[in-house]
Amino acid sequence: MPILTGPGTCPAPFVRVRGPMANSSDTINKALVGITTPDGKPLAGVDIVVAGDRVTASIAIDPTDAARWEPIRRQAEARIAAVPGVVRALVSLTAERLADAAKPAAKPITNLAPGFPNLAKIKHIIAVASGKGGVGKSTTACNLALTLRAQGLRIGILDADIYGPSMPKLLNLKGRPNVVPGSAGGRTLSPLEAYGCKVMSIGFVVDVDKALVWRGPMVASAITQMLRDIAWGPLDVLIVDMPPGTGDAQLTLAQSVPLAGAVIVSTPQDLALIDARRGVEMFQTVGVPILGLIENMSYFLCDQCGKRHEIFSHGGARMEATKLGVPFLGEIPLDLAIRQRADSGLPIVVTEPDGPQAEVYRGIATAMMAGLSG
Repeated sequence: MPILTGPGTCPAPFVRVRGPMANSSDTINKALVGITTPDGKPLAGVDIVVAGDRVTASIAIDPTDAARWEPIRRQAEARIAAVPGVVRALVSLTAERLADAAKPAAKPITNLAPGFPNLAKIKHIIAVASGKGGVGKSTTACNLALTLRAQGLRIGILDADIYGPSMPKLLNLKGRPNVVPGSAGGRTLSPLEAYGCKVMSIGFVVDVDKALVWRGPMVASAITQMLRDIAWGPLDVLIVDMPPGTGDAQLTLAQSVPLAGAVIVSTPQDLALIDARRGVEMFQTVGVPILGLIENMSYFLCDQCGKRHEIFSHGGARMEATKLGVPFLGEIPLDLAIRQRADSGLPIVVTEPDGPQAEVYRGIATAMMAGLSG
């Protein structure tokens, strides 16, 4: 499903109409009567979510048949948008019903899945993930990407955290991507740029101040979209800031594109490490190499007394990496300057490239790329 589904070149991912409110899935189902599948059967089993004047729907299909289903998706979206009261409508194609029968990949994917030509010129795709939220994964991903850019590499950043996109804030980016011609007469989006990096986030096309009421298959479809329909161009590394957890989003990415590896971010305490362990296991299950663990908020150096305080314990991620037999990439301190610069959209590695914090990120980035080449 293309991100831009409205008429013309409107950059919003929804179709807008006016009228009285649509208030039930029955109303939407009635609007879809008469639409047939590529095999000539009535369209059925559409997963519909009605949230006031917004409607999202997903159609489960065989992913190898996506091209034949695309006109049907557009027709369904137009029908829903025409229902009186619907202000925003989004229909996506998913492979949810096939997931239960599918087995995890036994080895890393070596070829692009069909429908991802825009990734053909990207040398390495690295996922930065965490088992749980609140461990500083997005800030870490942002600073690592900018560190690699400072070393002369061509870098892209994909903010795949659909429910909580952070890159617009971290990089002080606003606006919407431009529509550019794609392959086979289609349309793609041109990513925004910040500090020399190409950046794409769901936060550029939806209202980040409002909650997204999307089920798992819709999230997976949106991530697929942002990979497939973005004009990334030639890149040395695409850093993907993953949502926390081990669900649909992670599996979609791991099984759709050739990930060169995954980096797991954790804090030192046992509670976070339990989830980090699950993250490592998930990527290993689908055949994605683990480039290493990072211990964030590892310690705090008091600027008043000069003493080191291990607020969240210390060394847990290093010990966990040893247990799991994966590399340990380094420790990032709990630092006021890192937080302040992140909140201001002025990443520490850009604004203070010669500072001790930037040196920490450089060490981790070097270890990460060494593992990648290995």
